[in-house]
Amino acid sequence: MTRQLEDTTGDSPIDAAPLLGIDRRSAIDAVRLRIGMAISLGLLQPGERLPDQQDVALGLSVSPITARRALASLADQGVVVRRRGRGGGTFVADEPPRNVLEELAASPAESHAVNRLVDRRLLFECAVTHFAVANASAEQLDELERLTQEMAGSTNWSEYHQADERFHQLVAESSGLGPAVDAYNETLAELYAYFIPYPIELLHKSNQDHIALVNALRARDDRGAVEVSRRHVDVLHKTMFMGLASGTGNQMG
Repeated sequence: MTRQLEDTTGDSPIDAAPLLGIDRRSAIDAVRLRIGMAISLGLLQPGERLPDQQDVALGLSVSPITARRALASLADQGVVVRRRGRGGGTFVADEPPRNVLEELAASPAESHAVNRLVDRRLLFECAVTHFAVANASAEQLDELERLTQEMAGSTNWSEYHQADERFHQLVAESSGLGPAVDAYNETLAELYAYFIPYPIELLHKSNQDHIALVNALRARDDRGAVEVSRRHVDVLHKTMFMGLASGTGNQMG
C-alpha cells in the first residue's frame, strides 16, 4: 500500500522523516520542495504539464489534500500555472521565480541523511533479492514481469512510480523473510518520501534493471540478481536529488 504523508491541517511536521539531521517540514512544504527541485534541476521543463492532482498525490505518496494545497501554494508563487478548460491543468511556469526556487532546496543535512537512507535500502535490497531467487513463485514472477511492462508503458513519472513501488514490494514479499519484509517496506517508504519527478525517458531506462532482475530471478541466478539490485539502488547516490543538486546547483536545465 502506498505510504501517504498525511497533512490535515497544512502545518503538521513530517515527524515520519526518521533520520537524524533531516529538516522538519510540513507535508505541504515537502511536496513543494520536491516539485521545486525537479524544476530547478531541469527534470520538469517550463511549460510541462504535471499529472492530474490525484496522480501527483499517488506519485509522491501523499494525501490528495496535501497535493492540492502544495500545488495551490506553488501557483500563488508563480512556480506553476493553472489553466482551465479543454487542455487545461497545472503547468510549470515559463519563467518560475528564481528566488522562490532557491528557497525550495534540500539542506546539506537532508542530503546527507538521504544518502544514509540509500545505504540502508541497499543492504535490504540485496538481502530480499537473494532470498527471492530461491523462494519466488511462478505467479509472483509473472506479476513482476507484468509490472515491468506497466512501467514500460507508463507515460509520466506518477504512473511509473506507483508501479515501481509495487514491483519492489513484491520482490520483498517473494523473499519469504517474514517480519524482515516489513522493515524493508518501511525503509522503501521512507526513501520514496524524497522521490522527485523525473523525465519518463530516464525512468524507462531505469526499468531495464527491473527487466534484468526478473530474468535473473527466473534463472535462479542469485549472484546475477543481487548484482542487478545492488547497482539499481547504489546509483541513487548519484541520481537522487542530493547528487543532482551538487552537480547542477539551482540552475535550470
